Amino acid sequence: MAPPLPPGTRPLTWRDWAGFMAMVFGMFMAILDIQIVSASISEIQAGLSASPDEAAWVQTSYLIAEIVMIPLSGWLSRLLSTRVLFVLSCAGFTLFSLACAFSTSLSAMIVFRALQGFTGGAMIPTVFATTFLLFPPNKRAQMSVVIGLTATLAPTIGPTLGGWLTQALSWHWLFLINIPFGIAVVVAVWLLLHIDKPNYALLRSFDPLGLALMGVFLGSLEYVLEEGNKNDWLQDETIGWLCLVAVVSGGLFLWRMLTQADPLVDMKAFRNINFTNGCAFSLVMGIGLYGSVYVTPLFLGRVRHYNSLQIGETMFVTGLTMFMAAPIAGKLAAKVDLRRMLAAGLLMFGVSLWWLGHLTNQSSFWEMLLPQALRGFSMMFVMLPTNQLALGTLPPQQVKNASGLYNLMRNLGGAIGLALINTIASTRMAIHTEHLNEQVTWSRPAAINMLNEMTWALTPGLNSNAQAGALRRMALMVQREALTLSYNDVLLLMAAAFFVAIPLTLLMAKPKMATGGAH
Repeated sequence: MAPPLPPGTRPLTWRDWAGFMAMVFGMFMAILDIQIVSASISEIQAGLSASPDEAAWVQTSYLIAEIVMIPLSGWLSRLLSTRVLFVLSCAGFTLFSLACAFSTSLSAMIVFRALQGFTGGAMIPTVFATTFLLFPPNKRAQMSVVIGLTATLAPTIGPTLGGWLTQALSWHWLFLINIPFGIAVVVAVWLLLHIDKPNYALLRSFDPLGLALMGVFLGSLEYVLEEGNKNDWLQDETIGWLCLVAVVSGGLFLWRMLTQADPLVDMKAFRNINFTNGCAFSLVMGIGLYGSVYVTPLFLGRVRHYNSLQIGETMFVTGLTMFMAAPIAGKLAAKVDLRRMLAAGLLMFGVSLWWLGHLTNQSSFWEMLLPQALRGFSMMFVMLPTNQLALGTLPPQQVKNASGLYNLMRNLGGAIGLALINTIASTRMAIHTEHLNEQVTWSRPAAINMLNEMTWALTPGLNSNAQAGALRRMALMVQREALTLSYNDVLLLMAAAFFVAIPLTLLMAKPKMATGGAH
């Protein structure tokens, strides 16, 4: 009897489709959990009797652990097989979600969130790799649309869903909601999906030193990016030392990976010009994806004073236009040069951020509708060709490791972007506040008239209590305007990053799609 054909060279069955869609849903849960707690940190803080700085570690611990697992997933997938790694990853993610829900102390929550992020981190690159291992070239664009939509939609709706669950039920349901879906995904993938076989011979070349160097490097880097702005960067001794640790361990890790015969993280994919440039675009995409999802709710919450439900309603259009763009992008990817499609997507995304970067203190749904719609529409025109150009031209044996590196670049882009956003926003906030304060002085007749009007509105007649209240209101108005201007500055700088990236599409080689299957 002839051996079965490998995935990618045999007809696809309903089991392949169902198993893959179960994997996609698992990836959705893992990405969703990056952002789902962001709108409910204050409730978690109160429930665990923690300070605001301590509660931030509920988010940070997940990110640090996840970013360590992502590049390791390629080696683990070859060792255990795609199916086994994904099932173990989703099972661990589900188990530690349950542990998070029943945590009674901050320390326990941080440990379980780190374990949740570490185990769940393998699901994301495994799905990307499966797209190019399971499906033939003529189906990959369609599947890239599915995972691209999932990877962009999850962080977009995460804060809104988290806020709604916390308001309607309690913060514990941010984690409990994962349990039934996680169990269903584990069972479905285990029963339906068979892509490759394990290679236990890799255990002989396991590199514990390389693993330790990678963990120290990525963990230190993520900590510095997450906490640097809060602690004034290198002015803080801990941040300074961890910067040094990240540089030294990063250099040693790269040396180790480049000199090992069978490295833990294979860097050979960077010899492919499309993959190298694709990683650069993935970095930019991470800045735009996570940055825009971060800045817009900040503006709506701090300037417009919207609650999580109102923020979700205002940002809903972005997710809606992603769905509208998905079939269009999928059809175009099969007909046009992917490099031109990527350039058009970068241009549209940049224009949407530039358009949005003219906010006022009265900007609301209708003023933000078109730029947000354009951003959602353009997202698929950036992610789909980037995925195809970066991973679609690699030989099958390199796809698993390359997928981990590619997804790592997107997550690092998000971390770097958020660090820069916070730093730039706080710096520009101070500058704008200083400039605005120069316009609100006792020597400015317009300022005096406004103060008198506000004082009279509070209490007829000029008395000291009313005037003090009016001065406080004017200070809040200055703060509001300074916040708005600083968010505009951030959005315009993000737009510039996308505009600068457009000419880099010329460096991409014209894609010659690989036709091989998994090996």
